[in-house]
Amino acid sequence: MSGYIKTMKDLEAATYGYGGNSGNALLKAGGVVGGFGTPHDASSNPFTAAAGLGDLYNVLYGQKVWSMLNQEVNPLSMIAKRPYTSSGWRVLKSRPIGGSGSNFATGSNAVTANISSANAATPRADTIGGVGENAVIGTDFHALAPEYTKLYVSPKTIAHLFEFSELGMELAAIDDGVGDIRAIVREDMGKLHAEVQSKMLVMPLEKYNENGTTGIEKNYTSLMKIVSSAAELAIMQEDNIFHNSKNNDGTFAQIADAATIYGSERVVTVAGNSGAFTYTGVPSFLDAEVDFGAGYLPADCRVLTLSLLNDMIRKIRQNGGNPKVILTGYDTIQKLSDLLQAQERFMDRKEIVPTHNGVRGVKGQEVGFRVATYYDIPIIPAKDMPSTGAGTTNRISDILILDTDHLWLSVMKPTQYFEDGITSGNPFGVGKLGNQGMYRTMGETCCSFFKGQGKITNLKSA
Repeated sequence: MSGYIKTMKDLEAATYGYGGNSGNALLKAGGVVGGFGTPHDASSNPFTAAAGLGDLYNVLYGQKVWSMLNQEVNPLSMIAKRPYTSSGWRVLKSRPIGGSGSNFATGSNAVTANISSANAATPRADTIGGVGENAVIGTDFHALAPEYTKLYVSPKTIAHLFEFSELGMELAAIDDGVGDIRAIVREDMGKLHAEVQSKMLVMPLEKYNENGTTGIEKNYTSLMKIVSSAAELAIMQEDNIFHNSKNNDGTFAQIADAATIYGSERVVTVAGNSGAFTYTGVPSFLDAEVDFGAGYLPADCRVLTLSLLNDMIRKIRQNGGNPKVILTGYDTIQKLSDLLQAQERFMDRKEIVPTHNGVRGVKGQEVGFRVATYYDIPIIPAKDMPSTGAGTTNRISDILILDTDHLWLSVMKPTQYFEDGITSGNPFGVGKLGNQGMYRTMGETCCSFFKGQGKITNLKSA
């Protein structure tokens, strides 16, 4: 039966024309008849075996450019996007009395008209509001006021520039070229632009103090920095996690980039002297829930247990948060799955229907995807998720447990593509006989409720 295709060899013969058909449709000017399935490392014509014909034989690569890279963008896809509408927001940082923690604190300080903020954090139990009959205003009880502050956020500009020459564009369209090089490079640069933004969202906290790093604040603020605390910063400095190729000089200035967030600071105090510095984190409303164990030294690394995960979810809910997503690496997801299977329990599956600018997708095949869940909280894998700590070869990825109602990417300018050059009739604009293209996005990660976010770090496999 003429033209019947049963194998890949038949398909290649029909497509490329060798084996008695109408000749090679991909012939070069030399005229050598060689199919796609012929050896590509031969120096002579593989059909005639004639010597000296190597210059007439060209390796065939095809037009498609296949990616061998995993460029998934789960952290960027996961986080909610909102329009940038203001340069910051006002927040309640402390109750009038009772402190800024999730629980209402009491202590030994009488509530008076001129009580200090520090003393108001631990009021005496009999002065928190109960008054006697016909109580005198201003004498038996006093006016109180909450404490507020302002957080500032400035959009970051993320841009990637690329170029190709006029000659390169023309040559790509002939011979064994890829065709429209502009379309191919545009696609791959678009993937890079998204991947880089995703990488910024899970940038390790210690990179904010790495030797030679001076412009990291131009990136999006990392979720690893947002979901942190003064206590974590203190122990990271004490255990020299921050000081890559630097000397720990016992100053707060060395961790200023990591401690400064939205115009405020997570305060770390320093005591002692060289070789014996002691660092203490000062609790504040900027602190997220962070479980790092006893410290970040290799001996302090913990085996992941369900108790660690359950305790973190409980603490976030006690703080008033409502966990919406768990973000971690594939290795930690595998470890969690092993833990559940050992107890004859299994991760549930849940369909996630994405939203964009407030428009919700329709449930079905075209949108939405199924992910594992833990206590009905979706688990999103992130290939670039860091592992915080020192040493140990069996360390696994950190875990972020996020309330995305209070955590979002504030977008001033969505991703746009720009191109100019000789094909647009304006080589003077780029100053070269070619084209330049650029992807640009403007925005910043924002958080309006730190205590509703959680992080588990310093983990290892069993």
